[in-house]
Amino acid sequence: MSAQAPVLIVGAGPSGLTAAALLADLGVPSVILERWDDVYPQPRAVHLDDEVYRVLARLGLAEEFAAISRPGLGLRLVTRDLTPLAEFRRNPDAGIHGFPAASMFDQPDLERLLRTAVARRGDLITVRGGVEVQSIDQSPAGVTVSASDRHTGASLTFEGSHLLGCDGAGSLARATIGGDWRDLGFSQRWLVVDIETATDLHQWDGVHQVCDTERAATYMRIGDKRYRWEFQLLDHESADDYASIDAVVPLIGPWLPAGADRSLTLIRSAEYTFRARCAQTWRDRRVFILGDAAHLTPPFIGQGMGAGIRDAANLTWKLAAVLSGGVPESSLDSYEQERIPHVLSLIRLAVAMGVAMTRGGSGGDLVRKVIAPRMARIPGLSARVTDSATPPLTSSYFVRHGAIADRLPKTVLGALRGAGSLPGTLAPNAVVDSAGARLDDHLDRFLLVTVDEPSRDQRFEITRRGAGVLTVHPGEPLGEWLIRHRARVALIRPDATVMAAAGDIDAVYTLVPTTVV
Repeated sequence: MSAQAPVLIVGAGPSGLTAAALLADLGVPSVILERWDDVYPQPRAVHLDDEVYRVLARLGLAEEFAAISRPGLGLRLVTRDLTPLAEFRRNPDAGIHGFPAASMFDQPDLERLLRTAVARRGDLITVRGGVEVQSIDQSPAGVTVSASDRHTGASLTFEGSHLLGCDGAGSLARATIGGDWRDLGFSQRWLVVDIETATDLHQWDGVHQVCDTERAATYMRIGDKRYRWEFQLLDHESADDYASIDAVVPLIGPWLPAGADRSLTLIRSAEYTFRARCAQTWRDRRVFILGDAAHLTPPFIGQGMGAGIRDAANLTWKLAAVLSGGVPESSLDSYEQERIPHVLSLIRLAVAMGVAMTRGGSGGDLVRKVIAPRMARIPGLSARVTDSATPPLTSSYFVRHGAIADRLPKTVLGALRGAGSLPGTLAPNAVVDSAGARLDDHLDRFLLVTVDEPSRDQRFEITRRGAGVLTVHPGEPLGEWLIRHRARVALIRPDATVMAAAGDIDAVYTLVPTTVV
């Protein structure tokens, strides 16, 4: 048996499903090849931020995701007996991106939503479950996947123009492109415990981080009846030592009210090795890797799964533009150029947080007891600790840090020196009209957001290149955002990232790529 599609996707996890749905919205058909027949049932990721929430909203899943998630209230650092050291609160209400800064959820529930989004685009997406991919070969003409049906053993062949490897930490796609791991020097064995109970544990609904060298731990509520604990394992321990609820209760006891242990259901008790790794190569010609196939992040900042969804959001519109013939194939190099430094910065932050909260012996515990309470009292620091904004992307074909205009009015010419901070950052998902539409509702293509009206010739050229124009008043949220960053116009990519910004339209509009979306 054989099948063809412009894009082949190996793996139906969050990265692969998101990529397929985003491609479909750009008119690009795909075939997803998945080893399992249905959603993998065990809980894994439990957190995403408002930037990733925006991607789900683009897929039409905002309300449905809100129904299966709960806003996170922030981070509380505690001792082993749960004495608070410091608390860094998050506002559970919608922020600049239109959604809570942190959301807690159960990954199988999210994957079911993503499969729903894929099913709604069934005319452009084919999902093949029970497929064991055996080899990936590419030529100047395309990519060929050899596979077998796990139930019948029948040989299967799939052909496409490009392939996205979303096939996890043991990725065959990564091995195919020679993407050796770069180890960032962090490895810890942890026990992950998921509990379901109708009993309210009467705990603060943010994340509790037990800062203890001997037994670091994390607690969080992820649903109305679902709770998650993570405990650093001692050298002589394994998950087998905690395979029953009776074995687990001594660990989770500090969080339980009297008698609660009689109403607990153990959903899962599993050992994970938290690692910090990044593949050194993410692309070889027509084959790309995304998600855990490309990077592994310790969970201390909750960005592991979200990074894979970011990969999909970054790559899919570029791939669609190349397939349409609007931009050169070489522009796809920007995927590695932008995502690798971005992911490395998040992994390093996660490692730094893990080290700060779990290492240092008794001396480290003492330092944390002294320093943490003082940190919480520093004005503005709490907001920085819980800030979900991610680092700007580096320069690439689609990020032009040098595009700031030098033709601002003389009255603000001196302010131009700071205008280079916008390119590579995510534009706020601000409300743009009286009907409540937001910026993302206009991002089905490149968009020029400007406080100045384009000339007729400028508008003609922008439209000819397939982009749109959104004129905003300086007093409106997006206008204030531009002025605050000493710019009057920004060129926004379909993934809401600023490609370029300047003091006048003339310096930016000719940078608009010619795309067919």
